[in-house]
Amino acid sequence: MKLQVTQENLHKALTNVSRVASSRSSLPVLSNVLIKTSDKRLTIAATNLDIAVTEHIGAKIAQQGAITVPARLMQDLISSLPAGPLDIEVTDNKMVLEAGRFSSSINGVSADEFPAMPTLTNSQEINLETGSLRDALAQVLFAASSDEARPVLTGVYIYQNNDKLVFAATDSYRLAEKEIPVNAAGLSLLIPSQSLQEVLRLLKDDSQQIIIAYDEQQARFTIDETEVVTRLIEGTYPDYKRLLPSSFETTAKLTKKALLEITKVSSLFAREAAGSITISIDAIKNEIRIKSIASQVGENTASAEAEVTGDATITLNSRYILDALNAFSGESIQINVNGKLDPCVITSADDPTYTHVIMPVKS
Repeated sequence: MKLQVTQENLHKALTNVSRVASSRSSLPVLSNVLIKTSDKRLTIAATNLDIAVTEHIGAKIAQQGAITVPARLMQDLISSLPAGPLDIEVTDNKMVLEAGRFSSSINGVSADEFPAMPTLTNSQEINLETGSLRDALAQVLFAASSDEARPVLTGVYIYQNNDKLVFAATDSYRLAEKEIPVNAAGLSLLIPSQSLQEVLRLLKDDSQQIIIAYDEQQARFTIDETEVVTRLIEGTYPDYKRLLPSSFETTAKLTKKALLEITKVSSLFAREAAGSITISIDAIKNEIRIKSIASQVGENTASAEAEVTGDATITLNSRYILDALNAFSGESIQINVNGKLDPCVITSADDPTYTHVIMPVKS
């Protein structure tokens, strides 16, 4: 293999791809990136067998070929080189890179030992706008579970509901749901949250359309010249809709800024109690009040004005509230409660497509 490529393009490709390379796998070659020529382009790829990322960049190809090299070393090396053209030549699984006064040699592994990159069969496709997908992922991903004991909860459930595409994630203590107006009849995918974190990282402002292709086992996200292929999670996602109340006895509407302020202050005194804070909604005083107690340090009470209907008291995890508030766009927030043991539903008139549910702490 012999070619010339710019440092800028190769650095960008390695940055997008190399994070997926696994240094903990029992297969050493998975800690490498695959570098191969394809007609007049250079392909950079990495996989950990659950997710594969491929990037295509332009290059002047003098001789076709392929090799795998250590991902970490390759990325650090290329990022340290000056901008401009790089000459790369591979002979007997040894890569030689030259750039100006720099010359490096890297021992590689034959591309034949690298796993075949996954392909889809009988796939279907939908197109999404970058902004819509980026917002949806940012608003739900953090609510997915990291506990591998329940694999279905480690994913994001993406499905069609009437004329909307719904993104849902839960760890059984909280639930985030986002709707976007897209018609994708019959779509139902359960995608690992770690894979979608990679997709979110790759979404840039200058990308206009994302193509999502899927079959029964995998999904592929095509973002400009980058492709992310991920396995789907097997299993049935919980019927979370039945947990959502259709009406509420108590509501409190206030600014997001005010609720953030009193929650942050209260959380400082909630560390001893695993973040638990007690929220009181008072219709007579038209306020929402948060109390937290740290037996060794002290206690705190903070309140904010609100438009209130009904009275309620509920104990919630302050970190979950802060995560939810940071995910909402707009300036207004509405807290919806029935009883102290029922789910607390957070909504916003400024962002009606997003719903966040937090289960109460039983105290």
